[in-house]
Amino acid sequence: MTQTLHLGQILSFDGNPFEDGPGAAWHETHGALVVEHGKILAVGPADALRAAHPKAAQVDHGAALIVPGFVDAHAHYPQTAMIASWGKRLIDWLNHYTFPEEMRFADPAYAADIAGRYLDLLLAHGTTSVCSFCTIHPASAEALFTAAQDRSMRIFAGKTCMDRDTAPEGLRDTAQSAYDDSLALLNRWHGRGRASYVITPRFSPTSTPEQLSALGALWAEHPDCLMQTHLSEQVDEIAWVKALYPAARDYLDTYEAHGLLGEGGLYGHAIHLEPRERDRLREVGAGLVHCPTSNTFIGSGLFDMDGLMREGQRVGLATDTGGGSSFSMLRTMAAAYEIAQLRHRPLHGSELLWLATQGSARALRCDHLIGNLAPGMEADFTVLDLASTPAIAQRSTRANDIWEALFPTIMMGDDRAVAGTWVAGRKL
Repeated sequence: MTQTLHLGQILSFDGNPFEDGPGAAWHETHGALVVEHGKILAVGPADALRAAHPKAAQVDHGAALIVPGFVDAHAHYPQTAMIASWGKRLIDWLNHYTFPEEMRFADPAYAADIAGRYLDLLLAHGTTSVCSFCTIHPASAEALFTAAQDRSMRIFAGKTCMDRDTAPEGLRDTAQSAYDDSLALLNRWHGRGRASYVITPRFSPTSTPEQLSALGALWAEHPDCLMQTHLSEQVDEIAWVKALYPAARDYLDTYEAHGLLGEGGLYGHAIHLEPRERDRLREVGAGLVHCPTSNTFIGSGLFDMDGLMREGQRVGLATDTGGGSSFSMLRTMAAAYEIAQLRHRPLHGSELLWLATQGSARALRCDHLIGNLAPGMEADFTVLDLASTPAIAQRSTRANDIWEALFPTIMMGDDRAVAGTWVAGRKL
């Protein structure tokens, strides 16, 4: 494979803007990155890299901005076809929309169709990696891993496990089958190409203590895997958990008591946390995943981004398709900004972009591979047109720096702003 030199504006990170401010980002107006064998070989000023790599094939993106590919840290790909379904609180919404749709994934052909459709929607919106729940059907995980492999995408996913009668008949497994199915999928896919298996209890209300213990045992046997679930999304959900687990100290304890709390844990939503929960999550270095469009769409609450980041939590950003109302990480960044404004702490553009790239990759324990533009990183990147619509163009022309130029795209952009998505050095 020959080297490819991509020319355009470059934006990457040398640090964390929540700690170091906007200066944690590196911007080059006339920049370039060199890609070889699916990885980034070099990043820097265009003239210097042209001289250093004279035989490289050139792709000129003009004034477009090259950023790390977006990383979606929490999603439900089986909910693709029912995104933007009206109304309902979480529990009613699950029963009325989600669970009936997930039953359709007993059909491997349907699962394969939705998996391909979903990943293509992500790529159209500039997302190059995702961490997704599947359904209880092993074929649903097979479908997503296969579709991601066909596209060379780095994927994180797992069969969703539910054995309690709070889930409908037809969407329940058992403690033993959850362990066995998860282990078989783990052995087949974990570490194969760019695939990572994620142990996946949906959440405490749909699992018995026996199932949580079985999955905790599986995680202890395979600690290099991630584990994903939900935590403290809505206040009525928390009351439900307390009724089902009366001996638990809090919601997090329903996981902790069964071996499902650790540094590779991913806890979606995490809005209404108790002080003890925040302390324990920080102590173990777990990942919290902010799902802003979902939290507003289902009326869950306002995530405490400022407080959690200041206390040293590890936070990623996610669409939470289809509780979230968009496949776009640009729209997700905009919603994160809006929620932060309601909590009286406006997020800077550098913080929003970092959350959608490095922050999510860090929560997924793979920030050494994806989520940034640096030598040795996998060549996943997105090219943004900063004048993709007339409304965005007329605002961005008045920008005094890169953040003023990018912010209108964050707030008003969609798939029209994505001029190209590159995965492992290949345009998709």
